[in-house]
Amino acid sequence: MTRRLVIGTAAVSMTMSLAACGDDKPSSSSSGNQSIGLLLPERSSSTRYEAFDKPLIEASVTGLCTKCTLDYANADGDEKLQKEQFDALLARGVKVILLDPVNAAATAPWVEAAKAKGTKVIAYDRLAAGDVVAYISFDNQRTGELQGQALLEAMAKGGRKADGAEIVMINGAETDPNAADFKTGAHRALDGKVKRIAYEQSGEWKPEVAGAKMDEAVAKLGKNGFQAVYSANDGMAGAIIDSLHKAGRTDVPVGGQDASLDAIRRIITGEQAYTIYKPYQPETEAAANMAVYLVKGIDITSVASAVTQSDGREIPSRLLTPVVVTKDKVAETVVAGGLYKAEEICTPQIAKACKDAGIPGSY
Repeated sequence: MTRRLVIGTAAVSMTMSLAACGDDKPSSSSSGNQSIGLLLPERSSSTRYEAFDKPLIEASVTGLCTKCTLDYANADGDEKLQKEQFDALLARGVKVILLDPVNAAATAPWVEAAKAKGTKVIAYDRLAAGDVVAYISFDNQRTGELQGQALLEAMAKGGRKADGAEIVMINGAETDPNAADFKTGAHRALDGKVKRIAYEQSGEWKPEVAGAKMDEAVAKLGKNGFQAVYSANDGMAGAIIDSLHKAGRTDVPVGGQDASLDAIRRIITGEQAYTIYKPYQPETEAAANMAVYLVKGIDITSVASAVTQSDGREIPSRLLTPVVVTKDKVAETVVAGGLYKAEEICTPQIAKACKDAGIPGSY
């Protein structure tokens, strides 16, 4: 897929009241079925979907439309299972599906089958192949660029010169178009700034695979043959850090993405250099707004403030901006933003490190 972002001119409030359908009655263009399907891709390799995306979307949908229900399933990385879940939603007559695909490249026939039944598919978080009616995500190339820049800054803080550095890159799954965007953005930040990317492989979004790849990199390059590690997400970063510790390296900057709770704790203790915080509420609210609008038969262009070009089609989109989180920014980002309470982050084992990082609270 090739994509080009075209930013819209209208600002969109994520707290819109849906006054146009506030009486909760379906429009003449919608059917009596007001169930919205939600299919998420992962459970074990990334905690965000169960902890944040699903409950936030469900709360937003029911808050916007009292007669709407959420029909939810998680494929836990199994493409075949997700296809079965998708087909089951169609069989139950769901009219709108929010789809975060396990394998985005495989979904075109799914989307066409849905279209034939009058079901609209919104690509959520990952751009699914096929004639989807809308796309909601973050600016993923910008995410990768921020990751790369944060890795350079982490090296500089540790007194390492980037132009002499050899970097290990553990990317996301090759079946995920977001992973390709993260990789592109990271290379944009790193290429020409570091000596070379000495080892680069896909970790497939699986911590155990990422850990094995890091073991392989250590064996190939030598335990002192690299100066930093790019990890596409926090789940893989944890396994990479374990591999480095096993090799006797505790001084290597490792970054991630998703602002998972364990990653925030590792950042506070200095084991992980940074993560990327994607405020989930704006993304989930936008997704819920789009889905409810479509159920009600209302045009979504007021919600979709951008256009994504994909295979010659223009997809109404909402693309949000991610945020870098380092130790000195934990309080002002994930705590101030309400993602976690200080008491959730600061276990007794890391309470002193939390105080040193300036995280307010009684813990």
